[in-house]
Amino acid sequence: MACARRHAFDVARSGYVNLLQPQDRRASRPGDSAEVRAARRRFHAAGYETPLTEALAGLVSLGPSDAALEVGCGEGHHLATVAARSGCDGHGLDIAAAAIDAAARRYPRLHWIVANGDRTLPYPDASFRLVLSVTARRNPSEFRRVLRRDGTLLLVVPGPDDLVELRRAVLGEGIVRDRVDRAVATFAPLFTLQRRRRLRRVVWLEPDAIRDALTGSYRAGRRSRLASVDAREVTLSRDALLFRPAAR
Repeated sequence: MACARRHAFDVARSGYVNLLQPQDRRASRPGDSAEVRAARRRFHAAGYETPLTEALAGLVSLGPSDAALEVGCGEGHHLATVAARSGCDGHGLDIAAAAIDAAARRYPRLHWIVANGDRTLPYPDASFRLVLSVTARRNPSEFRRVLRRDGTLLLVVPGPDDLVELRRAVLGEGIVRDRVDRAVATFAPLFTLQRRRRLRRVVWLEPDAIRDALTGSYRAGRRSRLASVDAREVTLSRDALLFRPAAR
């Protein structure tokens, strides 16, 4: 079982551990805003992304004796899905205390820490069979340090056509951007890409859900246009990249 390194910490009433130090933050309340968290929570609760989340969990093979870490876990639903499917020991880390508090209340059997994922991760070397980052933090050297030699890094980036219909309608552009090559370059030479899988589905979204989708993805600019966007079919797309630690 993975365990956190020794740090000065506070244990919250909901059960999470806060390791964030003053030098680890650039704002009084770092991390996603309450508006962004609420939008993501509603979108997740409506089930639009559930098939994608389940598909991500199905890409990795873990068992009850394994430990998994999600860095930049937000309110924890990806990690919770992986843990529920495999029975593994789940650990989530995020810089936003409010997000971790929500995760700890909803998934009390998992382990939650408030810390800066861009700094030294508060875990011993080779603690995890899986390190997971879903459109979140990238810290190659620390991901490699806490990952076992036989472990897997699962990195998820938005697919080229993710929300393309909404970006075209609200932001005035529907440019298709492939983020895979840049992601692979970021993690070389510490990791080698073993497999990639595009997860994609088209859903019908009402205007309220459209607002949540854009707000939760930081794409809610030009709000004057957002109010005029009617219900429509929208593409949800993710590129899942599975890496192995490179040989040393």
